[in-house]
Amino acid sequence: MGNTIRFTLDGKTIESSDGETIWQAADRVNIPIPHLCYLPQPDYRTDGNCRACVVEIEGEGALAASCLRKPAEGMVVRSDSERARKSQSLVMELLMADQPSREKAHERESRLWEWAETLDTTSSRFPARDSIDRDLSHPAMHVALDACIQCNLCVRACREVQVNDVIGMAHRGHHAKIVFDFDDPMGASTCVACGECVF
Repeated sequence: MGNTIRFTLDGKTIESSDGETIWQAADRVNIPIPHLCYLPQPDYRTDGNCRACVVEIEGEGALAASCLRKPAEGMVVRSDSERARKSQSLVMELLMADQPSREKAHERESRLWEWAETLDTTSSRFPARDSIDRDLSHPAMHVALDACIQCNLCVRACREVQVNDVIGMAHRGHHAKIVFDFDDPMGASTCVACGECVF
């Protein structure tokens, strides 16, 4: 395990190795922390962009993304504090605003819906974005951008795991979206249909 670091997570003392994140240590000892933009699989680096995995660290003012933050000796971390849970739920509520309803969801048992149920946040008070049409141009798969949460897992899968560099992000803010090549339909892009981006 290398150099061992002892820290406290949700009242439990955990031993962590150098380089392990709070989320990875929690997962190893079966303490569930919400996560959407990280997969604990080879070649998938942490990104910290969804903010669903934030935790409260004693003595620090800001919440920290547990998928990025590494524990320190004696650190006291709460993933289940009122402040952390409120932030996790707010992230989920913002994501829920842009989702098709559960009845119309493309994958009703996705990690997004599982965590939404766990956090008891399956609806939203926020306005939804404009509807985005599905891309049905590819013969082997279709792209459901109406359910996209911009976790960027598909971008990392394409660029970093398969090294095809077809999928990317375009625009900023409210107009940000996943694109293929230069915003081509998937079927007209340089996609090789490897399937790595399908989660």
